Amino acid sequence: MTGMPAAQRLSPIEQVGPDHRRVLVDLGDRAYPVDVGAGVRRLLPAVVARLGARRAVIVSARPAGTVPDPGVPALRVAARDGEVDKTLANVEALCSQFAGFGLTRSDVIISCGGGTTTDVVGLAAALYHRGTTVVHLPTSLLAQVDASVGGKTAVNLPAGKNLVGAYWQPSAVLCDTELLATLPRREWVNGYGEIARAHFIGAPDLMDRPVGEQIAASVALKAGVVARDERDGSLRHILNYGHTLGHALERVSDYAMRHGEAVAVGTVFAGRLAGALGRIRPERVAEHLDVVRGYGLPWALPAEVDLDALIAVMRLDKKSMGTGLTFVLDRASGPDEASGPELVADVDEALVRATLAAMPRETA
Repeated sequence: MTGMPAAQRLSPIEQVGPDHRRVLVDLGDRAYPVDVGAGVRRLLPAVVARLGARRAVIVSARPAGTVPDPGVPALRVAARDGEVDKTLANVEALCSQFAGFGLTRSDVIISCGGGTTTDVVGLAAALYHRGTTVVHLPTSLLAQVDASVGGKTAVNLPAGKNLVGAYWQPSAVLCDTELLATLPRREWVNGYGEIARAHFIGAPDLMDRPVGEQIAASVALKAGVVARDERDGSLRHILNYGHTLGHALERVSDYAMRHGEAVAVGTVFAGRLAGALGRIRPERVAEHLDVVRGYGLPWALPAEVDLDALIAVMRLDKKSMGTGLTFVLDRASGPDEASGPELVADVDEALVRATLAAMPRETA
């Protein structure tokens, strides 16, 4: 995969108001805005009017008052956030409720919740009538910085995470930072796992920035990548930095380990594996741990995790290009400054196992 200078990966951030930023995901006639700031959920009626929808289905994992009146007749459907609910059965149940309401392709589906709600509702929207307009109102830090943007929708199978899905871009995303105020600490950690790995794929240093700036910068990075590679042909793979091990840790822990926590550990591992392959210098390896710890994130493998189980799940990773193990790995910058993370296939399993074995373990 060809590298790209970090500055070319970032979409512009428009300052709409003192605490309101907007990033455009530029996909031509399918382009859409991502609004970030306090109170931006109140833009929903104007968004629905712009889309010309006659009716709406609101699928929400949050209290009824979280989603403003969309300005059109609406059916409200309760949802639950959590990996256990990311199933094809849940997608089928949603589509049945869409049909019962008489929803058509000229109407709109609105999701409200964390990343798992965004994934499930997005996939249901992609499948219902072969594609129905969807608007995301993400309510967790993880969903705002990552899951709600970019059009990837998926559910899990017993064999692994996100193995059944589709690309279906939303028509708007409203990241209201007011909704983050009541998040428990673990949900903040969950989101910061994605912000930390963004440090290694082209985001500016975000550690001491206000949360609105952190979200907007993370979205600008993702939007810039998605605009150039919507369907994972090459560049978009960098967004999965730290995710090969991260997804495996989620799966083998039966999702007791949250996504951002697992990606944080996966980011530290990716640095160590790149170092073991001679792709980066020791100080860059150490930087991975420094950044992850700087955000207050976990960096050690769970005490009792089985390495054979991890490797077996990593073989099923959706980035896999063959029979071997595939990772997104850092590389030293070249004189053209175009180097950076790239997809590396068929990494030697013995080296992967040795690098995993050398990772620190949590104390029991």
